[in-house]
Amino acid sequence: MNKYFTNRRAGIKRSALSKGITAWVLGWLLVLAFGITAVHAADLTYTQPLQNVTQSLTGQGITSDTYFVKEDYWDVQQAKLIFHYQVSQLADQRTSDITVVLNGVKFASFRPKNAAGLQTETIQIPLRLLAGSNHLQFMGQDLTTAAGTAQRVQTPANWLTVYPESNVNFVYALKPPEPAIRSFDAHFSGMDTISNGLSGIAVPQSPRNAELTAATYVLAGYSRVMTNEQDQVPIAPFGTADLAKRVYQVVIARADRLPASLRGSISQTELAKGAVIRTVYRGGTYYLVLTARTDALLIKAARFAANQELMTQTRAAEKTITAATPTYSSSLQDNNGHYQLTAAGTQLTGAGRQSAAYFVRLPMDQTNAAGSQVRLTFRYAQNLDFARSLVTVYINDTPIGSQHLRRTAANQATLALNIPAKLAVGDAITVRVAFDLALAGSGSQDNDQTPWAYVAPQSELFVRTKPVTDQLFSNYPSLFLKNNRFNQIAIVRPRTMTPSDFATLTNIVNLLGNFAKSNTGEVVYYTGQPAAAVLANHNVIAFGTPRANSYIHALQPHLYFQFNKTETGFVSNEKLSIEAAYGRTLGTAQLLRSPVNKNHVVLVVTGGTPQAAYLGSTQINFQKNISQHAGDLIAVDSDNQLYNYRFKKTASPTAPKSPVKRLLKRSSLVIFLTVAAVIFIVLAVLVVLLLRKYGRQSGKGREE
Repeated sequence: MNKYFTNRRAGIKRSALSKGITAWVLGWLLVLAFGITAVHAADLTYTQPLQNVTQSLTGQGITSDTYFVKEDYWDVQQAKLIFHYQVSQLADQRTSDITVVLNGVKFASFRPKNAAGLQTETIQIPLRLLAGSNHLQFMGQDLTTAAGTAQRVQTPANWLTVYPESNVNFVYALKPPEPAIRSFDAHFSGMDTISNGLSGIAVPQSPRNAELTAATYVLAGYSRVMTNEQDQVPIAPFGTADLAKRVYQVVIARADRLPASLRGSISQTELAKGAVIRTVYRGGTYYLVLTARTDALLIKAARFAANQELMTQTRAAEKTITAATPTYSSSLQDNNGHYQLTAAGTQLTGAGRQSAAYFVRLPMDQTNAAGSQVRLTFRYAQNLDFARSLVTVYINDTPIGSQHLRRTAANQATLALNIPAKLAVGDAITVRVAFDLALAGSGSQDNDQTPWAYVAPQSELFVRTKPVTDQLFSNYPSLFLKNNRFNQIAIVRPRTMTPSDFATLTNIVNLLGNFAKSNTGEVVYYTGQPAAAVLANHNVIAFGTPRANSYIHALQPHLYFQFNKTETGFVSNEKLSIEAAYGRTLGTAQLLRSPVNKNHVVLVVTGGTPQAAYLGSTQINFQKNISQHAGDLIAVDSDNQLYNYRFKKTASPTAPKSPVKRLLKRSSLVIFLTVAAVIFIVLAVLVVLLLRKYGRQSGKGREE
């Protein structure tokens, strides 16, 4: 299954985790005792929501598209679609119908019940139709009645609402991982594995900075392809309670610092050649060991593990990484701002409004600028009422333009629409193309001569971008990224890390990894105060308490929420009055302008205790949390009370242009003023010459 093209959705945990683990243990006992390569009993369940928002559809002919995934290591015994929906109270249950299509194959149809309010339809999904990534469609007609007769005229009363509770429920057996690295990778990153808290990244008890750098690359690599929106893979010391129940672990350590139980599994001969990545399965736990004799090779191995394309291609149980091994992620093919909307074309069929939506993700550190366009190439049926048929384009549900369909262009039509420069689109753009396909005659039947429209693969979104510079949480984590990769990040961590510090680090890296599409950026860890050259050329993340992190201690005069004299809690400030005991319960995430280089930022995640500092990281761990904050300081107390403030008077480090510079930027105005100035000077010279000429003549007259 290709996880690059699945939407991020939160899964629901197995119905009986303890039962599943018991079956897992029994299955492996069979394997060990009898050499049986059987799968586990089919008593595991996983429920996958289809979407996260309520979707309302309008029109006689209704089509809704959604997606879900099936892990390749599942032996699915049963799959059920639980469809929660509501139709117009005026809908005619005798003629209205809904058809379910999976991967282009129709397999079920039903009529809405003659009832108002929320309805639920449970449908068995044919297992033969399931793939890794699955495209699910709901198609049908929602017809209203008048005087007992179905009405073919489309009105706002023709609607269907699909609710986010809709889901696909799997009952499956679990195939145990094979020794191949790619098999471990599939299980480790599986949505059910992560949802049930069975994956983890292990480092030594007192990790070196290079080991944390390697762990950061690995976690970021998995975070960017995880389909779980509300689950994490933690970084924690090997053998600690945080990893005790996690049966899939990536172990990252220098060769001389590996756990004794795993050290003997790594060939010294291979270590002499380079870094080693190897699967080791023992004691009911599956390990993927990343190790090397040098820090540089260990980080190189981590970059390989962070590249999901390489990991899914590695069939061997062991991989040796040398300095010459290519590990970089393939570049994103945006063709200089040109984003293809559909690779195979999109066919839309049926009268009334038919639409198709396309999702485009921009680099996190860029946003829409003047000159962006949607460029459509399409064709459509010739049996339309062209006086009433048109195409409309929406950007993130905002219409940007429409055009009537013309009979003369039916076989090859094009449309180019400008995207308003001031339209805020963020890093994600949804392009929706809606066709209103009207047939001649209001009472004609749609099925007689079905109208259609086709969006061709030549259709594209052309985006001119400009950098995002506002140093606010509304642009986090894009401030730490450039061209979808880590942008010179220095992480300053406590010299001795507590369990809360590891949890804080996990939260920070999880969100960064969500948005870093490449493993080629740089992350470097420091303990203590980094050198001045590092601070001048890096965006900095510092976490922990000021007593455990000397860099945070040095930043005290620059903090928005500052500490008391003993550095055990925060004191009152211009935004919030803070009682002394309450200040010890607060954790903060503060986005500062770098004191050394105004074009860089410093993210400080801190509090009076490691537990309080962890609270400050709980709002910068998932997309759904950070999207709630637009200032430059987030504060959280032990009761999860949130505070969101902005201290910077100017969000961007770039100084406003002077009136003269703004004037010079407007070339047409400059030309006009220049011409006007020349004309003024010429007129002035003429006036002076005329005055001098007639002045002399009048003087001569008086003399005579």
